[in-house]
Amino acid sequence: MRHVVAGGDAVVLLPTGAGKSLCYQVPALCRPGVAIIVSPLIALMRDQVEALRQQGVEAAALNSALTADEQRDVRDKLYSGELKLLYVAPERLMTPGFQQMLRDVRISLFAIDEAHCVSQWGHDFRPEYRQLSQIAEAFPGVPRMALTATADPQTRADIIERLQLKEGRVFVASFDRPNISYTIVRRDNGKEQLRQFLARHEGKSGIVYCLSRKKVEETAEWLNDHGIRALAYHAGMDARVRSRNQDTFLTEENLALVATVAFGMGIDKPDVRYVAHLDMPGSVEAYYQETGRAGRDGDPSEAWMAYGLGDVAQRSRMIGEGDAPEEIKRIERSKLNALHAICETTACRRQAVLAHFGEAHPGNCGNCDNCLTPAETWDATEAARQALSAIYRTGQTFGAGHVIDVLRGKTTDKVISFSHNNLAVFDVGTDIDQKTWQSVFRQLTAMGFIRVDSEFGALKLTDEARPVLRGEQAVLLRKEAPKQTKKDARRDKAAALGEEAHGVFNALRAERARIAKAQGVPPYVVFHDSTLRAMAEAPPATLDEMGGLPGIGKAKLERYGANFLAVLQSASGQ
Repeated sequence: MRHVVAGGDAVVLLPTGAGKSLCYQVPALCRPGVAIIVSPLIALMRDQVEALRQQGVEAAALNSALTADEQRDVRDKLYSGELKLLYVAPERLMTPGFQQMLRDVRISLFAIDEAHCVSQWGHDFRPEYRQLSQIAEAFPGVPRMALTATADPQTRADIIERLQLKEGRVFVASFDRPNISYTIVRRDNGKEQLRQFLARHEGKSGIVYCLSRKKVEETAEWLNDHGIRALAYHAGMDARVRSRNQDTFLTEENLALVATVAFGMGIDKPDVRYVAHLDMPGSVEAYYQETGRAGRDGDPSEAWMAYGLGDVAQRSRMIGEGDAPEEIKRIERSKLNALHAICETTACRRQAVLAHFGEAHPGNCGNCDNCLTPAETWDATEAARQALSAIYRTGQTFGAGHVIDVLRGKTTDKVISFSHNNLAVFDVGTDIDQKTWQSVFRQLTAMGFIRVDSEFGALKLTDEARPVLRGEQAVLLRKEAPKQTKKDARRDKAAALGEEAHGVFNALRAERARIAKAQGVPPYVVFHDSTLRAMAEAPPATLDEMGGLPGIGKAKLERYGANFLAVLQSASGQ
């Protein structure tokens, strides 16, 4: 903040919930003029503007969702010097008319939020972001900031080059989100596994991600049929229904929003207690960003995923069918393989995720499934040789299902038609059950011995498989657990309140909900859960004492203090 206030350029990489927005909001208040904030989504602009106004800051957004009169009012405030922050989309910023308008006012700084969108190596690449490099020439001497929560070293370097920020100072904080617990399970019965997971989060809000629109709608319907309140969200829905579902998720509690990745970027809901994936994302960056939407308030939250080898084949096929240049496809496959390896690792998942972003972690985090319940391993050297040999002898043109049938000696129509029942590897793996073989193939793929053909899903051997086939390399694999284990008490311990404090907390939440509904804003805009929890644990007796609690500034104390003090006094019998 001091660096930008002094007029310097900056590249800021902070994890979700670590105060990334403050890095440009505070300098905007300190420097003369108006800060122009480049944001990719209208929903993000709306939420941030409302949060700033709640704090008494003059902020506005200029976008297509505003009426002509509303846009005129924003322009009037801009020209009069009333605004301290103005949020715009990159497309609007780069129009000649808008830039001419900005030349008539004093600009304090430019902040490019979600800056990973500028990079073709990033998972949310948006071509219009590329034009933002022209800002440096159009407005020389105005500080520029690029901010993101999701960028591996390659994406980071690309952001700096594309936005001409080589002279800017790079600020990188730890990507670790210690309040998020990571759990990744083999998908068996995905919906039922999800239901069991959501049962641990009764009364809480969260996001469930699915790969396809059809699966989103089917999952939401299935959850409602099983007593779990859920709404669907995807880009193919009627715009009014989609917007209504999003607003419901933001303003209400005890709701699962089932969505494609069309939902999420810029959603500033701090009390999302879980993020669940019924399908594997396409990269570690996507996984990190999507799971990072949980626990923005710092309270314990959970990231859960169910996946299978079919996910890798489907994602590979999607990459192959895309129209991106071959070099981009190679990068996308590499990113997919990196996430697959994290899914299959027996080591600390947090350590593996952070390593992808170039950050060292000692492991044994105590807050992921592998650390809470270490996986058993077994010597799978012979099974690995049999699997690799079966792939080779069947011609490297079949998926895992057929190869497993050959290994287990099944005389299916397909096996007979290709005469694979006459191969030396036929029937050599009958001592290993179907699910274990599936696990073997998943783990061998994640370890780099097998690759999945992007067009047909066929398994092929890599050069790394040769030492295993020759008996020169041992293979140790994870033993599949017969059922999931639960560590609910350990995960929720940090958020636990005593019985009396819990009652006060619920009374405060009810008052917050009443105020939020009256104003038409999400409850967290009034106060975060962490602020209400602090009130409940050590109830202030006066407004001065309340002002010393975290998350209560002068503006909010004046606006809401008396209401919440009355609730506290009523709860204590005063």
